[in-house]
Amino acid sequence: MGKSIELRAADGHRFGAYVAEPSGAPRGVVVIAQEIFGVNKHIRAVTDEYAADGFLAIAPALFDRIEPDYETGYSPDDIQSGRAVMQQIDMDQTLLDMTATVEWAARGGKVAVIGYCWGGTLAWLSAARIPGLSAAVAYYGGAIHRYREEAPKCPMLMHFGEKDQSPSPDQAREIIAMHPGVSAHFYDAGHGFNCDHRPSFDEDASALARERTLEFLATELA
Repeated sequence: MGKSIELRAADGHRFGAYVAEPSGAPRGVVVIAQEIFGVNKHIRAVTDEYAADGFLAIAPALFDRIEPDYETGYSPDDIQSGRAVMQQIDMDQTLLDMTATVEWAARGGKVAVIGYCWGGTLAWLSAARIPGLSAAVAYYGGAIHRYREEAPKCPMLMHFGEKDQSPSPDQAREIIAMHPGVSAHFYDAGHGFNCDHRPSFDEDASALARERTLEFLATELA
């Protein structure tokens, strides 16, 4: 369904992105912020699903600054490899890439960022730092607690697992307590519960979180 395009950040860095378009006029735009596994089969599928729901959807390749076209699975070795790339990432540079993606995406209407795992932290930082966003959704952003002093400047929805340790439920509740305007839900699931390629996938939690996300987007991107 989708196609690959190239975008350019403000510092001149060129990076790839996977774009999926809806069949009719977009209901809005969603920028999908990847996990540490790159814009892989799962992230492309998520992007396609949002396009099928009527959104212009785009997933920027945020590891391109370190390793272009990085893509992997979910084995222990893959996790180690993805973490090694992530640890080389400069978050300020990554937010330049996110900003360029948001600016490109705005042609389709109001823009939301939806991030998973590492991308969940990026959704939080995007909401705090990137102007022009209408909404943000973070799925189990493990490093959000590190940036908990920063405040989202747009409506924010968060999904957490009660069995997660990245962030832990206590860390997640501390974040929520500091930002009472944020909407948050907890699920009887672990980290990565939305990904059907991972052992931690939880079909019920994934479906409910997606239903809540679509309701949130219908309100905030209308």
